[in-house]
Amino acid sequence: MSTLGKPANIFWHECPVGKLERQKLLQQKGCVVWITGLSGSGKSTLACSVGRELHNRGKLSYVLDGDNLRHGLNKDLGFKAEDRAENIRRVGEVAKLFADAGLICVASLISPYRRDRDACRALLPDGSFVEVFMNMPLKVCEERDPKGLYKLAREGKIKGFTGIDDPYEPPLNCEIEIQQNDGICPAPSIMAGQVVTYLEDKGFLHEQ
Repeated sequence: MSTLGKPANIFWHECPVGKLERQKLLQQKGCVVWITGLSGSGKSTLACSVGRELHNRGKLSYVLDGDNLRHGLNKDLGFKAEDRAENIRRVGEVAKLFADAGLICVASLISPYRRDRDACRALLPDGSFVEVFMNMPLKVCEERDPKGLYKLAREGKIKGFTGIDDPYEPPLNCEIEIQQNDGICPAPSIMAGQVVTYLEDKGFLHEQ
């Protein structure tokens, strides 16, 4: 038996029940809501709030949280650039499967590099990837510092921390941007409402 690095003898198997049938069953359209931003910007809070709002409307969603995924699917990855790229690639592929299942998949990750986010966008049909930019100032995120990571990064105990000694590349053409109003961050319910209203307007909360 020979071992191939990249097998060529594999084929895509189509099943009689496809995405359209699953969407009809769920009375919604599958998509990916990708929330990106600095650590402490409120990504996880927004993701959970969106999930709750969709649940209240009788819509099926699932949250892929970056930290949670590193406890399982991505627990073998570190934080070097190549590991971060693989982290995002895996999440993008999983999110694509959820969307194909007809779910509204909410992915919440720092995902600091544009090329990695764009690669995930390219996995989905046009319009099915909704990029949400949590545009919160570094100063605000650092003041929150819910995990104490900024403090460790400033002390040099964490290297390659996004926003401190590793770059964050903000989206250039995101679908939704959430930022402070007069120096005040909107309440989670307000932010979630903004995202869900977008999904409603684009027809994702209805099968037709």
